[in-house]
Amino acid sequence: VFVNPTQFGPGEDFEHYPRDLTKDTALLTDYNVDYIFAPTVEEMYPKGFSTYVNVVGLSEQLEGASRPGHFRGVATVVTVLLNTVRPDFAFFGQKDAQQALVIKRLVKDLAFDTEVVLLPIVREDSGLAISSRNLYLNAEEQASAAVIHRALTQAKGAYKAGERSAGKLAEIVRSTIETEPRARLDYVAIADAETLDPLERIDERPTLIAIAAYIGKTRLIDNTILNKVKKKEAAPQ
Repeated sequence: VFVNPTQFGPGEDFEHYPRDLTKDTALLTDYNVDYIFAPTVEEMYPKGFSTYVNVVGLSEQLEGASRPGHFRGVATVVTVLLNTVRPDFAFFGQKDAQQALVIKRLVKDLAFDTEVVLLPIVREDSGLAISSRNLYLNAEEQASAAVIHRALTQAKGAYKAGERSAGKLAEIVRSTIETEPRARLDYVAIADAETLDPLERIDERPTLIAIAAYIGKTRLIDNTILNKVKKKEAAPQ
């Protein structure tokens, strides 16, 4: 459990980011957890720390363009964590789709003996993706934030109805977000779900529709995958 300062940019919310180790610990009491690793900043970044990891290409797009240096901080702290803990498995959420791609590339390139497992987005009843930053939202903003998932759902519905133009799907997202007065779109991107290369038309490959939007002063992200590859079921014994 660690709020990583190197992935926050100037003026971002590092000082106010939600931290509650007691609550986090309580959430784990129903599971077979032996230890919680909750290092201090000084333990993770000792005096004189000067080595950083940068995953070139994947880190510069989408969130990387909006938050320069963010993924250098992510890649560096994950490298330190993987090297310290040496886990067999590391679990990441689909909500942070670009982060998961960056970590997968890092693990492959640096030959970590860890399997990265991607977990589906967990949502509120309204459809809002669960995030630590949701705590910043008041009740009215919580209701308004549901427009983000609604925009993704509208675009996915248009795709299922036959729309293949990335520009038109992006416009559906944009226009849906604009129906909510408290919402302001940062970006909508439609890209190859593995490379993040932008697409003009949707083909059969897995395709990411990613949104970053402000609800009031709070910046939230969400995404959905078109043409998701279905896992093969194990053959019967």
